[in-house]
Amino acid sequence: MIEQDIEVDQGGLRVDGRRPLELRKIRVRMGVFGQADGSAYIEQGKTKILVAVYGPHQPKGTGRSGSNSSKAVVNCQYSVAVFSFTSGERKRRPRGDRKSQERSLELRRAMEAIIHLELYPRSQIDIFVEVLQVDGSDYCVSVNAATLALIDAGIPIKNYAIGCTITLVNSSYTDGEEKAVSNTGVLDANFIEECASGVTLSIVALPETNNDNASKNSGFIVVAQGAGQRLHLSHLESLKQRALLGCQDIRTILDCAVRHNLTIHSLPSLCNVTLD
Repeated sequence: MIEQDIEVDQGGLRVDGRRPLELRKIRVRMGVFGQADGSAYIEQGKTKILVAVYGPHQPKGTGRSGSNSSKAVVNCQYSVAVFSFTSGERKRRPRGDRKSQERSLELRRAMEAIIHLELYPRSQIDIFVEVLQVDGSDYCVSVNAATLALIDAGIPIKNYAIGCTITLVNSSYTDGEEKAVSNTGVLDANFIEECASGVTLSIVALPETNNDNASKNSGFIVVAQGAGQRLHLSHLESLKQRALLGCQDIRTILDCAVRHNLTIHSLPSLCNVTLD
């Protein structure tokens, strides 16, 4: 029983040994696909995402580009490999189903929020996301990978678009009254936690950097979506703030990865300085 496995813990730890607000280990590689203008690969736990970016280039056909030629058009395609599920389940269609189309639309909204579209009139930017392995929070990890791929492509962005999930495990509501079995949200849910009875809130935000003038958990939310059971309104604000805190931590990790990549590849002379 998934619910029982999550409830029975040792020292307040989750099934994979993490604390409630602890992120999974994040591994990042940029420039992994030489044929694209920009690419990135992320492993967040066992969730593995590959993103390739092409453009800006001349739009193919008319479509939305003809109605708004003063800004670039962002085209996103979200697909899940048929072998991606860790449970051994095989996906029949890698793309084109309703869920993939919804994810593509949400990803486009997130990318349009951070790209300086006005710099590329009458142009198109293609973003292709391939989910290689699913182990929870795959959409949020895809947003993180797409952000890095845009940076690798040299496309100017306003801020990092960062995704993070918060899951309220084993919550139930009867007759409109709140009767939560557990009101503690856990960050960066894995597949087992997402499949358990409860509600998962996925937040894509533009987190602010920590400074004296910014509040600790501030951030502009681009996309917010829920899955699972109904969420009582009294839990929404606290879960949102925890998710924004996770977004800030992920932003710090990705920013360090970007700076490291620039140091290694763009500034090789600084890495091999010899003094006479």
